[in-house]
Amino acid sequence: MVSKNTICLWYDGTALDAAKFYAETFPDSAVGAVHHAPGDFPSGRQGDVLTVEFTVLGIPCLGLNGGPAFKHNEAFSFQVATDDQAETDRLWNAIVDNGGQTSACGWCKDKWGLSWQITPRALTAAITDPDPAAAKRAFDAMMEMTKIDIATIEAARRG
Repeated sequence: MVSKNTICLWYDGTALDAAKFYAETFPDSAVGAVHHAPGDFPSGRQGDVLTVEFTVLGIPCLGLNGGPAFKHNEAFSFQVATDDQAETDRLWNAIVDNGGQTSACGWCKDKWGLSWQITPRALTAAITDPDPAAAKRAFDAMMEMTKIDIATIEAARRG
């Protein structure tokens, strides 16, 4: 059964592939029900996968194979709080090395165009430091990065 509030993500025939990747990559993630189209639709045929229920980090999602009309963009992203550099590296590399692409300040896109913010908790603590100078140094360091390097952020925070 679909949750009362579910994020619906539009794919061009690859919802099941995306759901499987997310389930393999992120903890507390799984593929649920796969629903096939009861008839032909604009981007597919009867029997094709129409929707896929899945969770990403405990968040209920529905992948809709709606066709090529709409693309993902940075206006929506998953922000994943990581506990250390190893987790940051593992998740970032899983996304980027699986056909994704890097962006700035801890952002990357998966091969389906969905944006991810792989955000170490240490970064959040640093850029919200009560010392404005320390927060600014950490922020400035972040602005120069693609994947976040916690040691560099912490060194910048300390000055």
